[in-house]
Amino acid sequence: MSEQMKCKKEKHLKKDDMLNLKDNINRFDDLKFNRRAFLKTAVGASVALGLSTLPFSVKAFLGDFEDDRELVEIVKLEDLPKGSSVTFNYPSEKDPALLIHTKAGELKAYNSACTHLMCPVFYEEESEVLLCPCHQGFFDLNNGHPIAGPPQRELPLIELEVQNGVVYAAGRKIRHG
Repeated sequence: MSEQMKCKKEKHLKKDDMLNLKDNINRFDDLKFNRRAFLKTAVGASVALGLSTLPFSVKAFLGDFEDDRELVEIVKLEDLPKGSSVTFNYPSEKDPALLIHTKAGELKAYNSACTHLMCPVFYEEESEVLLCPCHQGFFDLNNGHPIAGPPQRELPLIELEVQNGVVYAAGRKIRHG
């Protein structure tokens, strides 16, 4: 083979290689998986998600969730003098809770299981704190946050409602993770 023939053949091979690279793109896949198709899918998914949550938004806007609260009667306010407390169970019979009528006349309620090792928490009337006697843990009466001892997390807060002189438990807030 002459030198000239070899060069022509190599040139021919290079052209074929370039043609193969150009032809390996599948037009169907290129049209199916492109940026525009991705954006259409993302927008469609966002709209579908927004429409699926619309009934909950309307229900919340109308305030229908507030009526779903279950009120649990705790005690008549006249039976709970200032500076005293009463125990009850909320939200289930397995969850002990404590309702306190402070010396200032405020009503406070917390679940009474210590957040350290679940010992019962008691109201100390003289110092107006909540005490866990197991490991000398103290909680602030105003917000249920630990102020001394081993507990690191606050007591779950029980929301209260007073209707016609009767104190009701209306919900519970767990404020830590």
